[in-house]
Amino acid sequence: MQYDSFKVQAILNETDGYDHSGQHHVGVPAIFGLNFQTVSTAQKLPTSDGLTGGYLPGGKVPGPLLVRALNYINTQVGAMVSRIKADGLARSTAIIISAKHGQSPTDPGALARVPDSPIISAINAAWTAAHPGAGKLVIFSTDDDGMLLWLSDRSQAAADFVKQYLLTHSAAGNNISGNPVTVPTSGVKTVYAGAASAAFFGVPLGDPRHPDVVGIAEHGVVYTGGQAKIAEHGGDDVQDRNVPVLVVSPSVRRAGTSGVPVETTQIAPTILDLLGLNPGQLQAVRIEHTKVLPGL
Repeated sequence: MQYDSFKVQAILNETDGYDHSGQHHVGVPAIFGLNFQTVSTAQKLPTSDGLTGGYLPGGKVPGPLLVRALNYINTQVGAMVSRIKADGLARSTAIIISAKHGQSPTDPGALARVPDSPIISAINAAWTAAHPGAGKLVIFSTDDDGMLLWLSDRSQAAADFVKQYLLTHSAAGNNISGNPVTVPTSGVKTVYAGAASAAFFGVPLGDPRHPDVVGIAEHGVVYTGGQAKIAEHGGDDVQDRNVPVLVVSPSVRRAGTSGVPVETTQIAPTILDLLGLNPGQLQAVRIEHTKVLPGL
Protein backbone atom coordinates (compact mmCIF):
# COMPACT_ATOMS: atom_id res chain seq x y z
CA MET A 1 0.00 0.00 0.00
CA GLN A 2 2.88 2.38 0.73
CA TYR A 3 4.42 1.62 -2.66
CA ASP A 4 1.11 2.24 -4.45
CA SER A 5 0.56 5.45 -2.48
CA PHE A 6 3.79 6.87 -3.92
CA LYS A 7 2.38 6.38 -7.43
CA VAL A 8 -1.00 7.85 -6.53
CA GLN A 9 0.71 10.96 -5.21
CA ALA A 10 2.61 11.23 -8.49
CA ILE A 11 -0.69 11.16 -10.39
CA LEU A 12 -2.17 13.82 -8.11
CA ASN A 13 0.85 16.00 -8.84
CA GLU A 14 0.44 15.46 -12.57
CA THR A 15 -3.26 16.34 -12.57
CA ASP A 16 -2.24 19.62 -10.92
CA GLY A 17 0.07 20.28 -13.87
CA TYR A 18 3.36 19.36 -12.22
CA ASP A 19 5.79 16.54 -12.92
CA HIS A 20 5.51 13.41 -10.78
CA SER A 21 7.66 14.95 -8.03
CA GLY A 22 5.37 17.96 -7.69
CA GLN A 23 8.40 20.26 -7.99
CA HIS A 24 8.22 21.50 -11.58
CA HIS A 25 5.19 22.88 -13.42
CA VAL A 26 5.09 21.20 -16.84
CA GLY A 27 1.39 21.12 -17.71
CA VAL A 28 -1.16 18.32 -17.52
CA PRO A 29 -0.13 15.27 -19.62
CA ALA A 30 -2.43 13.89 -22.29
CA ILE A 31 -2.08 10.38 -20.85
CA PHE A 32 -1.31 9.47 -17.27
CA GLY A 33 -1.79 6.36 -15.25
CA LEU A 34 -0.39 3.81 -12.84
CA ASN A 35 -0.66 0.23 -11.72
CA PHE A 36 -1.62 -1.08 -8.28
CA GLN A 37 0.13 -4.03 -6.66
CA THR A 38 -1.90 -4.15 -3.44
CA VAL A 39 -4.75 -6.38 -4.62
CA SER A 40 -2.44 -8.84 -6.37
CA THR A 41 -0.35 -9.22 -3.22
CA ALA A 42 -3.40 -9.63 -1.00
CA GLN A 43 -4.66 -12.40 -3.30
CA LYS A 44 -1.36 -14.29 -3.13
CA LEU A 45 -0.20 -13.97 0.49
CA PRO A 46 -1.40 -16.51 3.06
CA THR A 47 -1.35 -13.80 5.76
CA SER A 48 -0.14 -10.25 6.31
CA ASP A 49 -0.50 -7.99 9.35
CA GLY A 50 -2.37 -10.82 11.04
CA LEU A 51 -5.02 -10.91 8.30
CA THR A 52 -5.76 -13.96 6.14
CA GLY A 53 -5.15 -13.37 2.44
CA GLY A 54 -7.03 -14.51 -0.61
CA TYR A 55 -10.68 -15.53 -0.70
CA LEU A 56 -12.88 -17.39 1.74
CA PRO A 57 -13.68 -21.06 1.05
CA GLY A 58 -15.65 -21.27 -2.17
CA GLY A 59 -13.59 -18.55 -3.81
CA LYS A 60 -16.38 -15.98 -4.16
CA VAL A 61 -16.00 -13.73 -1.10
CA PRO A 62 -12.75 -11.86 -0.40
CA GLY A 63 -11.05 -12.57 2.90
CA PRO A 64 -10.05 -9.88 5.44
CA LEU A 65 -6.68 -8.96 3.87
CA LEU A 66 -8.21 -8.69 0.39
CA VAL A 67 -11.13 -6.63 1.75
CA ARG A 68 -8.61 -4.19 3.22
CA ALA A 69 -6.76 -4.07 -0.11
CA LEU A 70 -9.92 -3.42 -2.12
CA ASN A 71 -11.04 -0.70 0.29
CA TYR A 72 -7.62 0.92 0.02
CA ILE A 73 -7.75 0.90 -3.80
CA ASN A 74 -11.28 2.31 -3.71
CA THR A 75 -10.06 5.21 -1.57
CA GLN A 76 -7.05 5.88 -3.81
CA VAL A 77 -9.11 5.84 -7.01
CA GLY A 78 -11.60 8.16 -5.32
CA ALA A 79 -8.80 10.58 -4.43
CA MET A 80 -7.64 10.72 -8.05
CA VAL A 81 -11.18 11.20 -9.38
CA SER A 82 -11.78 13.99 -6.86
CA ARG A 83 -8.59 15.76 -7.90
CA ILE A 84 -9.48 15.43 -11.59
CA LYS A 85 -12.80 17.11 -10.83
CA ALA A 86 -11.21 19.80 -8.66
CA ASP A 87 -8.71 20.63 -11.41
CA GLY A 88 -11.51 21.06 -13.96
CA LEU A 89 -10.48 18.02 -15.99
CA ALA A 90 -13.57 15.85 -15.57
CA ARG A 91 -15.17 16.87 -18.88
CA SER A 92 -12.03 16.04 -20.86
CA THR A 93 -10.76 12.94 -19.08
CA ALA A 94 -11.68 9.31 -19.63
CA ILE A 95 -10.79 6.83 -16.90
CA ILE A 96 -10.02 3.19 -17.71
CA ILE A 97 -9.59 0.60 -14.98
CA SER A 98 -8.63 -3.00 -15.69
CA ALA A 99 -6.15 -5.67 -14.60
CA LYS A 100 -3.14 -7.23 -16.27
CA HIS A 101 -4.13 -10.61 -14.87
CA GLY A 102 -6.20 -12.43 -12.30
CA GLN A 103 -5.02 -15.12 -9.88
CA SER A 104 -5.85 -18.76 -9.42
CA PRO A 105 -7.13 -20.58 -7.56
CA THR A 106 -9.55 -18.25 -5.82
CA ASP A 107 -10.95 -21.16 -3.82
CA PRO A 108 -8.30 -22.11 -1.23
CA GLY A 109 -9.67 -25.66 -1.19
CA ALA A 110 -8.44 -26.15 -4.75
CA LEU A 111 -4.83 -25.17 -3.98
CA ALA A 112 -1.95 -27.58 -4.56
CA ARG A 113 1.47 -26.00 -4.03
CA VAL A 114 4.08 -27.97 -5.99
CA PRO A 115 7.81 -27.13 -5.96
CA ASP A 116 9.10 -27.11 -9.52
CA SER A 117 12.81 -27.53 -8.72
CA PRO A 118 12.55 -31.29 -8.00
CA ILE A 119 10.64 -31.78 -11.25
CA ILE A 120 13.26 -29.95 -13.31
CA SER A 121 16.12 -31.72 -11.53
CA ALA A 122 14.51 -35.08 -12.25
CA ILE A 123 14.07 -34.22 -15.94
CA ASN A 124 17.73 -33.21 -16.19
CA ALA A 125 18.84 -36.39 -14.40
CA ALA A 126 16.75 -38.57 -16.70
CA TRP A 127 18.11 -36.78 -19.77
CA THR A 128 21.72 -37.15 -18.62
CA ALA A 129 21.16 -40.83 -17.88
CA ALA A 130 19.83 -41.35 -21.39
CA HIS A 131 22.45 -39.07 -23.00
CA PRO A 132 25.74 -39.35 -21.03
CA GLY A 133 27.77 -36.16 -21.14
CA ALA A 134 24.89 -34.10 -22.54
CA GLY A 135 24.56 -31.88 -19.46
CA LYS A 136 21.39 -30.20 -18.26
CA LEU A 137 18.44 -30.20 -20.63
CA VAL A 138 16.22 -27.59 -18.92
CA ILE A 139 18.31 -24.40 -18.80
CA PHE A 140 15.62 -21.83 -17.97
CA SER A 141 12.06 -21.93 -16.70
CA THR A 142 9.23 -19.67 -15.64
CA ASP A 143 6.79 -21.66 -13.55
CA ASP A 144 3.96 -20.02 -11.60
CA ASP A 145 0.62 -21.65 -12.36
CA GLY A 146 1.92 -23.02 -15.61
CA MET A 147 5.24 -24.39 -16.90
CA LEU A 148 7.38 -22.61 -19.49
CA LEU A 149 10.63 -24.47 -20.15
CA TRP A 150 13.59 -23.59 -22.41
CA LEU A 151 15.98 -26.40 -23.34
CA SER A 152 19.67 -26.64 -24.21
CA ASP A 153 18.67 -29.00 -27.02
CA ARG A 154 15.93 -27.39 -29.09
CA SER A 155 15.16 -30.48 -31.15
CA GLN A 156 11.68 -31.96 -31.32
CA ALA A 157 13.05 -35.17 -29.79
CA ALA A 158 14.28 -33.32 -26.71
CA ALA A 159 10.99 -31.46 -26.31
CA ASP A 160 9.07 -34.72 -26.65
CA PHE A 161 11.35 -36.26 -23.98
CA VAL A 162 10.31 -33.56 -21.52
CA LYS A 163 6.65 -33.88 -22.48
CA GLN A 164 6.76 -37.62 -21.91
CA TYR A 165 8.42 -37.17 -18.52
CA LEU A 166 5.91 -34.58 -17.32
CA LEU A 167 2.93 -36.67 -18.33
CA THR A 168 4.21 -39.91 -16.77
CA HIS A 169 5.45 -38.72 -13.34
CA SER A 170 3.61 -37.53 -10.28
CA ALA A 171 4.86 -34.68 -8.05
CA ALA A 172 4.70 -33.98 -4.34
CA GLY A 173 3.23 -30.79 -2.88
CA ASN A 174 1.03 -29.44 -0.11
CA ASN A 175 -2.48 -28.02 0.23
CA ILE A 176 -3.85 -24.85 1.85
CA SER A 177 -3.38 -26.42 5.30
CA GLY A 178 0.20 -27.43 4.55
CA ASN A 179 -0.67 -31.11 4.44
CA PRO A 180 1.16 -33.23 1.84
CA VAL A 181 -0.56 -33.97 -1.47
CA THR A 182 0.51 -35.74 -4.64
CA VAL A 183 -0.49 -34.46 -8.06
CA PRO A 184 -0.49 -36.69 -11.16
CA THR A 185 1.33 -35.81 -14.40
CA SER A 186 3.56 -33.23 -12.69
CA GLY A 187 0.50 -31.04 -12.10
CA VAL A 188 -0.11 -30.38 -15.80
CA LYS A 189 -3.09 -31.42 -17.90
CA THR A 190 -1.75 -30.56 -21.35
CA VAL A 191 1.79 -30.20 -22.71
CA TYR A 192 2.82 -28.44 -25.92
CA ALA A 193 6.30 -29.44 -27.05
CA GLY A 194 8.54 -28.14 -29.83
CA ALA A 195 6.49 -27.31 -32.91
CA ALA A 196 3.27 -27.50 -30.89
CA SER A 197 4.63 -24.86 -28.48
CA ALA A 198 5.50 -22.52 -31.34
CA ALA A 199 2.02 -22.99 -32.77
CA PHE A 200 0.48 -22.33 -29.36
CA PHE A 201 2.10 -18.88 -29.35
CA GLY A 202 1.53 -18.33 -33.07
CA VAL A 203 5.20 -17.92 -33.99
CA PRO A 204 7.53 -19.81 -36.36
CA LEU A 205 9.27 -22.87 -34.93
CA GLY A 206 12.64 -21.16 -35.39
CA ASP A 207 11.68 -18.17 -33.23
CA PRO A 208 14.24 -18.33 -30.40
CA ARG A 209 11.96 -16.67 -27.85
CA HIS A 210 9.16 -19.18 -27.50
CA PRO A 211 9.56 -21.83 -24.77
CA ASP A 212 10.40 -25.31 -25.99
CA VAL A 213 7.82 -26.86 -23.67
CA VAL A 214 4.60 -25.37 -22.30
CA GLY A 215 2.71 -27.14 -19.55
CA ILE A 216 -0.90 -26.09 -18.92
CA ALA A 217 -1.42 -26.64 -15.20
CA GLU A 218 -4.39 -28.31 -13.63
CA HIS A 219 -6.64 -25.77 -11.92
CA GLY A 220 -5.31 -25.05 -8.44
CA VAL A 221 -1.71 -26.07 -9.05
CA VAL A 222 0.83 -23.38 -8.13
CA TYR A 223 4.51 -24.11 -8.68
CA THR A 224 6.18 -22.77 -5.55
CA GLY A 225 8.37 -24.06 -2.78
CA GLY A 226 7.10 -24.17 0.80
CA GLN A 227 3.90 -22.38 1.72
CA ALA A 228 4.62 -18.77 0.72
CA LYS A 229 1.77 -18.43 -1.81
CA ILE A 230 -1.89 -19.34 -2.04
CA ALA A 231 -2.45 -18.22 -5.66
CA GLU A 232 -0.50 -17.22 -8.74
CA HIS A 233 -0.82 -16.09 -12.36
CA GLY A 234 1.01 -16.51 -15.64
CA GLY A 235 -0.72 -19.66 -16.80
CA ASP A 236 -3.71 -20.41 -18.98
CA ASP A 237 -6.27 -20.76 -16.18
CA VAL A 238 -9.59 -19.01 -16.79
CA GLN A 239 -9.22 -17.21 -13.45
CA ASP A 240 -5.89 -15.80 -14.65
CA ARG A 241 -7.29 -14.52 -17.91
CA ASN A 242 -10.79 -13.23 -17.11
CA VAL A 243 -10.58 -9.66 -15.81
CA PRO A 244 -13.00 -6.72 -15.83
CA VAL A 245 -12.62 -3.57 -17.91
CA LEU A 246 -14.28 -0.38 -16.66
CA VAL A 247 -14.41 2.77 -18.79
CA VAL A 248 -15.78 6.09 -17.59
CA SER A 249 -15.85 8.66 -20.38
CA PRO A 250 -17.45 12.12 -20.67
CA SER A 251 -18.87 11.00 -24.03
CA VAL A 252 -20.83 8.13 -22.43
CA ARG A 253 -23.90 9.50 -20.69
CA ARG A 254 -25.71 6.27 -19.82
CA ALA A 255 -24.06 3.62 -17.67
CA GLY A 256 -24.27 0.05 -18.84
CA THR A 257 -22.59 -3.31 -19.07
CA SER A 258 -21.42 -4.83 -22.34
CA GLY A 259 -21.56 -8.58 -22.79
CA VAL A 260 -19.36 -8.43 -25.86
CA PRO A 261 -16.11 -10.36 -25.31
CA VAL A 262 -13.17 -7.95 -25.22
CA GLU A 263 -9.44 -8.15 -24.50
CA THR A 264 -7.12 -5.88 -22.58
CA THR A 265 -5.13 -5.36 -25.79
CA GLN A 266 -8.05 -3.17 -26.92
CA ILE A 267 -7.28 -0.59 -24.24
CA ALA A 268 -4.28 0.90 -26.09
CA PRO A 269 -6.10 1.65 -29.37
CA THR A 270 -9.07 2.93 -27.34
CA ILE A 271 -6.82 5.48 -25.64
CA LEU A 272 -5.57 6.72 -29.01
CA ASP A 273 -9.11 6.87 -30.39
CA LEU A 274 -10.29 8.92 -27.40
CA LEU A 275 -7.41 11.34 -28.04
CA GLY A 276 -8.43 11.70 -31.68
CA LEU A 277 -5.37 9.81 -32.88
CA ASN A 278 -5.24 6.94 -35.35
CA PRO A 279 -5.02 3.53 -33.57
CA GLY A 280 -3.58 2.15 -36.80
CA GLN A 281 -0.34 3.95 -35.96
CA LEU A 282 0.33 1.05 -33.55
CA GLN A 283 2.13 -1.83 -35.24
CA ALA A 284 0.33 -4.42 -33.11
CA VAL A 285 -3.05 -2.98 -34.10
CA ARG A 286 -2.18 -3.31 -37.78
CA ILE A 287 -0.86 -6.88 -37.39
CA GLU A 288 -3.60 -8.20 -35.10
CA HIS A 289 -6.49 -5.97 -36.30
CA THR A 290 -7.22 -4.95 -32.71
CA LYS A 291 -10.44 -2.96 -32.38
CA VAL A 292 -11.28 -0.18 -29.93
CA LEU A 293 -13.55 -1.10 -27.03
CA PRO A 294 -17.24 -1.13 -28.04
CA GLY A 295 -19.86 1.38 -26.97
CA LEU A 296 -17.67 4.47 -26.66
